[in-house]
Amino acid sequence: MSRLSRKRAALLSGLVLAAAGCSTISSTVDTLNPFSKSAPKIKPAELATIQPTAELRSLWQASIGSAGEFAFTPAVVGESVYVAARDGTLARFDAGRQVWRVSAGAVISGGVGADGKLVVVGSPKGEVLAFHAADGSPAWQTRTSSEILAAPAVSGDLVAVRSGDARIFGFDAADGKRRWVYQRSTPALALRSNVGVVLTDRALYAGFPGGKLVAVALNNGAALWESTVALPHGSTELERITDVASDPVVLGRSICAVAYQGRVACFDATNGSQQWTRDVSSTSGLDIGNRYLYVSDEKGTVQAFDRNSGASIWKQDKLFMRSLSRPLAVGRRVAIADFQGVVHLLSEDDGSFAARLTTDGSAIVAAPRRLGEDFVIQTKNGSVQALTIK
Repeated sequence: MSRLSRKRAALLSGLVLAAAGCSTISSTVDTLNPFSKSAPKIKPAELATIQPTAELRSLWQASIGSAGEFAFTPAVVGESVYVAARDGTLARFDAGRQVWRVSAGAVISGGVGADGKLVVVGSPKGEVLAFHAADGSPAWQTRTSSEILAAPAVSGDLVAVRSGDARIFGFDAADGKRRWVYQRSTPALALRSNVGVVLTDRALYAGFPGGKLVAVALNNGAALWESTVALPHGSTELERITDVASDPVVLGRSICAVAYQGRVACFDATNGSQQWTRDVSSTSGLDIGNRYLYVSDEKGTVQAFDRNSGASIWKQDKLFMRSLSRPLAVGRRVAIADFQGVVHLLSEDDGSFAARLTTDGSAIVAAPRRLGEDFVIQTKNGSVQALTIK
């Protein structure tokens, strides 16, 4: 066993928590843990001086409040950006102008889901709180079976909420009445992550502990198909953790996902048939651009694969152990953020550094979100910034 593997195992053994009849792990080590307030335990790479080939500029900036131990992902609908904080603050910004700011009346523990009509957040007690997007007034409230760490998904007449016990609830967007619940068995150990669900007009897609990817029917919550992103392996329960701990990405007929201690894999979104796989371990996630699929792995390496064949294109390893966020393809660049609040811009062609911008110095663990041709980030300390590439 390598020095890094021994260190990971030792740290893991101290992070087992009882939850919902099984055990969850906050994450692998503090370098990967989106809920950790500490710096990485393994020394991260120092940032070398770069020769910029582009400019990364802030369009506007606002403050929403601290994320605390949670990871908050903004919701973007047109020019509107909806953001939340741990203390229950919920706000809407249009082109940087605050439209409204309200208190949810409860601690919020996950990101924001919105569709232009409804804004939905969740609490550590499993409460689902919905508000009208126009003015922030309360719409309805309901409950799931355990804490909500992920942003709800809102589309049309359906609100999908994932609870910490791996259940997915489908609620009516009009009144919050429960339509269905999807549940599947989980392994003895699982990562405690803010993985959510993806809603399309065809189905709901979600990754699960044990390396499974599932398509769920929107009308009744029945499983349409189930595929394997990665299979557990190893002699101990810790070594056999193979969780899809980030949201899958759907593009056209393809859906792609990545598993911790597993693989990145793409499937046919209509039937779940496998298209290609490559060995990669990640809890941060992936994105798909014009030509390539991008993954930030557990050691801080950003990798690019041909999105059709899975052929390896390039690797950027100068961000070692900097607790990278999920990558975001923006035009011909790839945006990715780290534990010191630095946003890095990589070239689509070869992964070289194109630009860099420092925010408030606190970690950016939530996935950056597209805002037209620009994108939005939210830091742990609550800075919300819209960034553009020049």
